[in-house]
Amino acid sequence: MDISMTADEVMLAIQQLRSNGMNMNKKKVKQSHPELMRHALHYFPDWNSAVEKSELA
Repeated sequence: MDISMTADEVMLAIQQLRSNGMNMNKKKVKQSHPELMRHALHYFPDWNSAVEKSELA
């Protein structure tokens, strides 16, 4: 897998989706933003961890 996003970029993308009112449900994000999901799971143990970490950033 080609990793083209840093962990910070993943968190920023998650923050942007949330601020745009996107449903942060794992299944919905995986369908609409599969690359973001792959990168998030590369850096974090699971999707919920990535979302929680992005809230703290």
